[in-house]
Amino acid sequence: MKMGEAKPRVALVRGDERYSNVWKALNSIEEDIGLDGVQTILIKPNFTSVTRQLAATHVDATKAMLDFLRQRTSAQIIIGEGSGAFSGGTKLGFKNFGYLTLGEQYDIKLIDVNSDEPVTTEIFDYELKPLTIRLAKTAVAADYRISICPPKTHDCVVITASLKNMVMGSVVRKGNRAVDKLLAIGQRLRQSSSVPFSGKMATWLGWLSGDDKMKVHQGYAVMNLNLYKLARLVPPQLSVIDGFQGMEGEGPVDGEPVDLGIAIASTDFVAADSLAAALMGFEPKEIGYLFYCWQKGLGEIDISKMSIIGERMESCIRSFKPHPTHEAQLRWQMIDAERYLE
Repeated sequence: MKMGEAKPRVALVRGDERYSNVWKALNSIEEDIGLDGVQTILIKPNFTSVTRQLAATHVDATKAMLDFLRQRTSAQIIIGEGSGAFSGGTKLGFKNFGYLTLGEQYDIKLIDVNSDEPVTTEIFDYELKPLTIRLAKTAVAADYRISICPPKTHDCVVITASLKNMVMGSVVRKGNRAVDKLLAIGQRLRQSSSVPFSGKMATWLGWLSGDDKMKVHQGYAVMNLNLYKLARLVPPQLSVIDGFQGMEGEGPVDGEPVDLGIAIASTDFVAADSLAAALMGFEPKEIGYLFYCWQKGLGEIDISKMSIIGERMESCIRSFKPHPTHEAQLRWQMIDAERYLE
């Protein structure tokens, strides 16, 4: 944040009802949410699992978002998600988590962005050479992108919140069941061994399976760079973190529940995710992709330079148990990182 600029506003609400928390958080920053002239809105929930609710965005949080939007705009609203290789498919998530009724109720579309028209871009491979991946055109072209998700620990980048939800969900995956089974076995081995897939292995599996999400995983250091690069292309203009329940330990799928009873909302995704990280007991500047986004002016990472509306931050802190690979994940720094931050 430059001298003279207003502090980014971040709503922090605590209560005993999920829908109400999200609704109040959105209304607290209503004047920041500019929808004039917006024709298409993409809401990106999180279906890292399509069978375990704790790992996914609860439909009640999404309903609060839709009610807020429909009172303010007649724009086309799309709920788009592209589940990962170990999840079982986006459409199954829409069914299992109660999203199918939302289409008619709110006059919206539900789409699997893994089936969307692709737009190509470049990230880095494990040798920091260009690697082509596909993004969903719906995510790239949307006038207004909204990320709504729970806060969870992560097996590669410390935590996952609004930014990672948006950018990884925008990456196209076109896999097949046979390869998915092999990937699932590899995932279990990786989790049990506390050793991440190498970048070379991730690239190979990505090509084999048609899963460009896998290609983003090029080791802890490069993955943080890749998330930053994708943040420049498909940043959320509005971030909502439904922390009614979070996940600690072996996130983003197999961790344990944490009852936080909060919701966070901001039009600064770095600020929203940094506040979430701090409430989870993590230092935001130790999360590589958030640090890079802040360093290059995409948002605010310093809690003291935010205007937190609602609850006192200190009253909402609940230190999460980190992922077992947490210490290794913290070694993301690269001496010459600046040359790759375009």
